[in-house]
Amino acid sequence: MRLRTGFLLVIVLLIAALAFLNWGTLSQPTSMSVGFTQVTAPLGLVMLGLTVVLGVVCLAYVFYLQSSVMLETRRHNKEMQTQRDLADKAEASRFTELRNYLDAQEQARAARNAELLSRLTTRIEQMESTFKSRVDQSDNSTAAHIGQLEDRIERRAAPADINPQI
Repeated sequence: MRLRTGFLLVIVLLIAALAFLNWGTLSQPTSMSVGFTQVTAPLGLVMLGLTVVLGVVCLAYVFYLQSSVMLETRRHNKEMQTQRDLADKAEASRFTELRNYLDAQEQARAARNAELLSRLTTRIEQMESTFKSRVDQSDNSTAAHIGQLEDRIERRAAPADINPQI
């Protein structure tokens, strides 16, 4: 129990105890003025009644404030939930956009890699073709040189004693 509630409860109990202990005095009729006329009534009971009315009015005001705060809190919570839902949808949308962007980047990278691979393959084939033609040229050149050397050797007359088989 809060301190204020305890304090108010003690005050109400003190008023109730005083009213119970002094009931005879409170209920004694007295002549009193209500502004424009004179009436005879028990002043203590009138004052006690006014205190009770004041307490009821205060309680009604407290209940009114509490209910308005609760309604405002409920409205605020609904708005917050709506904002959370919007934020979640926006975040999901951003994630979807990011995934689409990354997919597009991945496809572009794959296309670049495929293009580079095809260019590299073409270049390797060209180099291989050039290499084969040069190897063929080198073989032909070597064969031609060997053929020339053989012709030179054959043109020279070989001495009879060196080559006994002829």
